[in-house]
Formats: sequence, structure tokens, C-alpha cells
Amino acid sequence: MNDVQEMTGLSRATINRLRKEGSFPPHINLGARAVGWFEHAVTEWLQVRMSGQTLSYREEC
Repeated sequence: MNDVQEMTGLSRATINRLRKEGSFPPHINLGARAVGWFEHAVTEWLQVRMSGQTLSYREEC
């Protein structure tokens, strides 16, 4: 989480809120109390944000 916070400049609470809203890449469970993200997913999210667009990470049912 610290690396993602550093990459994005966002707080832990903001990352979690955006993820729950479907506006941030989903995390990967690494253990009972540990999560991570694929670096390419966060990088793509940053590039899209900088271009003024948005991505949706909500699962289609």
C-alpha cells in the first residue's frame, strides 16, 4: 500500500474509497492482512487520470 500511496500521492483512505467505487484498480490479496496491486494497473490508471479520462473497474454482472 505504501508504494501505491507514493506512486499516486493519494492517502490510504482515498485509495480504498476509489477502489470500492470501482474507480481504482482492484487489489490482490497477498495474505491474511496484506494486499497489493499490479504496477502496470496503477501506472495505467495514473496515465488515464492525467489525460482527463476515467476508467471503470466495476465487474459487469
